[in-house]
Amino acid sequence: MLFQGLSGLSRHLRGLRGLADRVPSQCAACHAWPSQRICNACVARFAQPASRCQRCALRVPTGVAVCGTCLQHPPAFDACLAAVDYAYPWSAALADFKFRADPGWARTLATLLRSTPWVEPAVDAADWVLPVPLSTERLRERGFNQSALLAQHLAGAKADVHSLLRLHATEAQSGLPRAQRLRNLKGAFAVEPARAAALRGQRVVLLDDVMTTGATVYAATLALREAGVAHVAVVVLARTALE
Repeated sequence: MLFQGLSGLSRHLRGLRGLADRVPSQCAACHAWPSQRICNACVARFAQPASRCQRCALRVPTGVAVCGTCLQHPPAFDACLAAVDYAYPWSAALADFKFRADPGWARTLATLLRSTPWVEPAVDAADWVLPVPLSTERLRERGFNQSALLAQHLAGAKADVHSLLRLHATEAQSGLPRAQRLRNLKGAFAVEPARAAALRGQRVVLLDDVMTTGATVYAATLALREAGVAHVAVVVLARTALE
């Protein structure tokens, strides 16, 4: 599942040409004007394909399929794909998207996801694309779920924003070790009982914006497994370098 070769890189960059929103603006990275939210040159520069572990999406040396940690302790999900590292300019774009009430980023970032190697086949193979839900409190505070917007732009009719529920809010996870994050998230997710039968035996893409320790997608995957989901592929826009 590693993306290799110059011809592959060429296909990857061609797929990103439609990344930007149609309305001209200033590029968020190089500030070129007129441009799109991220101009084509900056996409080519900052969204280079990388060799990543098939199970957790951390960077690995070329030719390595699965990192040592995932070989010893396989995650609950079956695969994990990430578009970019959580770094400039994507970290700033996500901050604007999530915390500065700019949902207009959704189309651009979803196109980046779809142009990422193996993401489109994963979406095509899935029966449903489920965004990681926000708590009621966080949703009210933010006004939208960024992962739900990404899912709707990425997957269209396959996007299912109703089946996976977040039962309660958790304290801010930023800066916490994985063990503490897992404790915070215990029992945080469940499948809507009326939808459980429809998910049994299905292939699901679980979509989130950022993956750090993997605690959130791990907890959400456990809820999906309990409902009988057969295959879970995690897709995230950005992956941090933290294990």
